[in-house]
Amino acid sequence: MSTNVKAGGGEEWFDVVNAKDEVVGRATRREVHATGKWHRAVHVLVYNAAGAVFLQKRSMLKDLSPGMWDSSCSGHLDSGEDYDSAAVRELGEEIGVRISSAPARWFRLEACEQTGWEFVWVYRMQYDGAIEIDPHEIQYGEWVMPREISTRIRARPEDFCPSFKLLWPMAAERLEVR
Repeated sequence: MSTNVKAGGGEEWFDVVNAKDEVVGRATRREVHATGKWHRAVHVLVYNAAGAVFLQKRSMLKDLSPGMWDSSCSGHLDSGEDYDSAAVRELGEEIGVRISSAPARWFRLEACEQTGWEFVWVYRMQYDGAIEIDPHEIQYGEWVMPREISTRIRARPEDFCPSFKLLWPMAAERLEVR
């Protein structure tokens, strides 16, 4: 299944935003990515009771950063969707974590080249249940201690998505990981 087309066969539509993250229009996923229009996304970092973070290795079917390591789950906001709703939806779609309300917002990233011109809210939550990955979205996932994540990024930065490499130092600082 192409990630450019929704399951029902229609194009994915995103809100296009300005420098203040205010909606100024809408465009297809393809147009947004081809032209670098500013849009919105979420990343959720899921921790277990031991403090490990679930990382996903993106499916090779993904149109952006296939086969690279990324946040526990991440995704674009659909047109008309808010950040919190997108976080809840992405958790369910990508890793099978079904919750009724959004996890806590942790920090925000401004749109820039590393985020793919996305304004991003990063969420954090603790979860100790089963993870059920969607093979169209994720090739593999594993629980990794924060210090090990930092070590892996330093050793092999090319293995990680640009947005994750941007957000991880901010998360690590908040976790006091060196």
